[in-house]
Amino acid sequence: MSRPRSALLLGVGNLLWADEGFGVRCVEAFAERFDIPDNVVVADGGTQGLYLVDLLREHNPVIIFDAVDFGDAPATMRVVENDDIPAFVGAHKMSLHQAGLQDVIACARLLGGCAEDMLLIGVQPVELEDYGGSLRPQVRDAIPGALDIAAGYLAGFGIELNARTDGAPPGVITSGLDLASYESGRPDEASAWRHGDERVLQRFPRS
Repeated sequence: MSRPRSALLLGVGNLLWADEGFGVRCVEAFAERFDIPDNVVVADGGTQGLYLVDLLREHNPVIIFDAVDFGDAPATMRVVENDDIPAFVGAHKMSLHQAGLQDVIACARLLGGCAEDMLLIGVQPVELEDYGGSLRPQVRDAIPGALDIAAGYLAGFGIELNARTDGAPPGVITSGLDLASYESGRPDEASAWRHGDERVLQRFPRS
């Protein structure tokens, strides 16, 4: 393996669409579980698309957490490395950010500085079409395993992680969008219909 410059753990996805938030919740959980060494950067990539190009050029290795339509059973986790990653993040488009991630990798490579060592830790979503919803339990349960895989990958580059002891994780997630705040402030389905206007759906049914 290549000698790391500084490692990047990048969570991508949209917190507002249920299991689409898997990647972002992974980096949040990572920052809560581990002390972050100086040679590791943990970033919420959200839906920033091409704004992430420099991150892939400046760091190595890179670990990406994301919800990906692999065509697997719901909540199945899969690990993809290096040149195989673009094929998966672009094969079944689920959202704008995913096409953007494929473009980010292509642009970084075109500029001649993309990370040489990349790992995609993806989960097959259970539910996406729930605006304002949260991760489904099966997907949330996959997060600890995803963190274990990430820690093992970093160990292969000589990056050892220690458990946090101070109980005060760094602010990886924008204030107010952390899991605790999001859950406490989110109305339930009875108070806020999150699947679209039923009147419109009845008149224009999905094909």
